[in-house]
Amino acid sequence: MKDKNSGKLKADIILIAVLVLIGAVIFLFLMFTSQEGSCAEIRIDGKVTARYPLDHDLTETIHTENGDNIIEIKDGGICMKDADCPDKLCVHMGTISKMGQSVICLPHKLVIEVTDGQAQDVDVIVK
Repeated sequence: MKDKNSGKLKADIILIAVLVLIGAVIFLFLMFTSQEGSCAEIRIDGKVTARYPLDHDLTETIHTENGDNIIEIKDGGICMKDADCPDKLCVHMGTISKMGQSVICLPHKLVIEVTDGQAQDVDVIVK
């Protein structure tokens, strides 16, 4: 006689395998269809304060009201090299180079985003 739980276990394993497969397909699709960016925008408190091309190596200190961050552009990517914020999550986010990727330092209200280099000054009013 078959145990009822063995049928549920088999169904659970199949469901988990299908979900993992779907996640892998989505991940691979996004990895291969995302475009390399050409510029990094630096925003402090929501305002663009600087744009740097990603094809020139550079190390720069960004000063905010809340602290300092050191960014590094190298080999077509940008990363937060160091920060004086308490958690340093932004430093551990790694190097980004694809359009739309970002590194965020919440304590300093600083965002680095990879773009195509064209200014996107859009104002929106929401009611």
